[in-house]
Amino acid sequence: MASEMTTTAAEDQGEGRLSEPARRLMHAADELFYTQGSAATSVREITQACGLTPGALYNHFSSKEDLLYRLVMTRHRWLEGEVDKALALAAPGPTGALRAMVEVYVRVHTTGRKGARVANREYGQLTGERLAQVVAIRRRLRDRMAEIVREGHADGSFDLLGGDEHSAVVITAAAILDMCVHAGEWIRDRGELSEEAISERFVAMALRMVGAKEAGR
Repeated sequence: MASEMTTTAAEDQGEGRLSEPARRLMHAADELFYTQGSAATSVREITQACGLTPGALYNHFSSKEDLLYRLVMTRHRWLEGEVDKALALAAPGPTGALRAMVEVYVRVHTTGRKGARVANREYGQLTGERLAQVVAIRRRLRDRMAEIVREGHADGSFDLLGGDEHSAVVITAAAILDMCVHAGEWIRDRGELSEEAISERFVAMALRMVGAKEAGR
């Protein structure tokens, strides 16, 4: 979800071959949306940042919201695809699945910190069907984690606070994913923790949150 991956990922998700001006517009918008938010960013600022005229944006995107949607949706689709692949290769059982999903979330949100922040902070600026599509992906991902948590409690792998009540399962699943979404905030250029170390800590914390028998100290 790093900024430099945006256009390639968009093409991989069936967006079609992007023109060079479209790529420049996406990169410029990405940086501006990150630094000042999409609501505070004008079309003129985006086009000026990449040396184009204000009208140039509408040759490639129907609106500023359309550009934001492309950035946000690309990243959400990519995250869902990475989760699919990780779960297919995960060790058997709920513990292996939970570990795999947490590791993907941490990797995605630490590798591309700026893009991840745009995707998670700015998606609420979308409207109508665009917003509905993004929310649907987010709910599917939350439901997948909830199912892992539910299965773990059912087979005795986890001892979930609140038992198998629907609210307990969903709250725990959402809390784990919310925690992972902010994993990139712990990465610093000269920080003490590497991405690998952060991933292991987040896995350990998630295992404790579900009351896993193998949770570390």
